[in-house]
Amino acid sequence: MEWGRFVQRLVFTMPVHELGHAVTAWLCGFGAMPTVWVTLTSDERGLIAPLAVLAALAWMIYRGWQLESRALLAAGGMVLLLQAVMTLGISEDTATALIIFGGDGMGLVLAILLMGSFFFGKGTQLYKGSLRWGFVAIGAGAFVDINATWWLARRDPSEIPFTTRENGMESDALRLVSNYGWTEAALVNRHILACLACMAVLMLVYVWGVRKAWMKTQALESR
Repeated sequence: MEWGRFVQRLVFTMPVHELGHAVTAWLCGFGAMPTVWVTLTSDERGLIAPLAVLAALAWMIYRGWQLESRALLAAGGMVLLLQAVMTLGISEDTATALIIFGGDGMGLVLAILLMGSFFFGKGTQLYKGSLRWGFVAIGAGAFVDINATWWLARRDPSEIPFTTRENGMESDALRLVSNYGWTEAALVNRHILACLACMAVLMLVYVWGVRKAWMKTQALESR
């Protein structure tokens, strides 16, 4: 069982977790590079990361306007607003703590985006090919693993991942408690809240996808 969970974490969770750190850093205005088991993050905010994110979001909004896609326009606008708050509205110290939390916190968001992509992009290679099935597998594997970690920690505080590697690098949980003053209860509750919020969003996407498929089937049968 432990070996199976290690493989699951290595193949599915680790890439999503490290990308979660990086995406949070980019939204906060920090440069970041996700690698195996660690994300390299700049010590302070810069110009390249926020401008790159701004350019990507501007392109996303422009494509939404071209395609007359309200969903794409809304998504681009919301992420743009989020970037403005995270880059301009919070201190670097708070942003650093948020980046650490983002490994699992933003990782959960990325996991449901991967799973939710199953219902979107019809007519694209993502939908026609097998890529969306791979995204579902990666997202589901990461989502289940991250959820399991914090639900176990909720029942038993000894399950909180307070670890230190041989090179002296502390785990995210240990850094948040030791360096940023988070209590164990706050640490667990914030991760659980993120888990519940993501599960609620995923359920809404699933219901929407099933309803859309049902309506299409009904329309075909009525012809």
